[in-house]
Amino acid sequence: MTISNSEKLRRFYDQFSGNDHVLVVINADPDAIASAMAVSRLLWRRVVNVTISHVNTINRPDNLAMLKLLKLSPIPYSDIDPDQFSKIVMVDSQPDHNEFMNPLSPNVIIDHHPETCAKAPFLDIRPHYGATASIMTEYLRAARIKPSVTLATGLFYAIKTDTNAFKRQTVIEDVRAFQYLFRHVNIHLARKIEQADLRLDFLKYFKTALQNMRLRKGRVFVHLGPVVNPDVCVIVADFFMRIVSVTWSIVSGTYDKKLVVIIRNDGIRKNAGNIAKKSFGQFGSAGGHKSMARAEFSLSDIADQVDFRDEKKLLRWLINRVEKRAGAK
Repeated sequence: MTISNSEKLRRFYDQFSGNDHVLVVINADPDAIASAMAVSRLLWRRVVNVTISHVNTINRPDNLAMLKLLKLSPIPYSDIDPDQFSKIVMVDSQPDHNEFMNPLSPNVIIDHHPETCAKAPFLDIRPHYGATASIMTEYLRAARIKPSVTLATGLFYAIKTDTNAFKRQTVIEDVRAFQYLFRHVNIHLARKIEQADLRLDFLKYFKTALQNMRLRKGRVFVHLGPVVNPDVCVIVADFFMRIVSVTWSIVSGTYDKKLVVIIRNDGIRKNAGNIAKKSFGQFGSAGGHKSMARAEFSLSDIADQVDFRDEKKLLRWLINRVEKRAGAK
């Protein structure tokens, strides 16, 4: 049975009371940031307060620009005591997605990533949607809340980013949300956020990538070595997908004693999420969508597989694991 947006909103509101202190936990990126902003707006004057907290380090330029321009100051999770909050909300993530989120028992989970058997009193997971921001826009509309310029701009930019301007997985609901938000958005503000995607110190990683890349049957493989932030891997992986002859982009880097692997493809009869799970799921978190996926695990967990201190051997190990599972596609 299909549940209307109005009914979903009612069930969402039923999770809260007027004396609640609410914690919204995110793995900060544009979709998570904007979705958390929407939760805060939905609960305005319905609870005592809403605190937004991020489990990751925010270093990516567009994320920093988004927070600055939209005047949002989320609190690092390391500075938070979850026991001080009566309700926990998780948006654009599920507990299994992050080691800090895993111990939490959220009251509300709203997400567009594939289901991970997550449990919560209120659960709204729609893997067919291109962005969680589209779901949150539907909640706002059901609540008859006109979004402020900053909220509309954040949601607008999030949908555009997570759907790669509607070139990735998208449904008509994403398009409708985007069209609705366009009426309230500040386009110049959105463009300013979008253009802030590089830092000067990131350029050295492009040099490393171009010097060390391996191109095999339309697949680009790169290991960047130690990175200042895992988002560097995302930026480089997206960069290679702009090359016409590239159908897969697999970029890895080491950060905080972990190996981060970013997988992108053109979405034509391919499934990055499945490849990530099959290639690296045994070592840690791995998964995603058809055209974009991520794996992240401790280097110590692959010590018996490869000498990860030798970057050439590590790259060969990555190539072999992915190609064995990707087949000819």
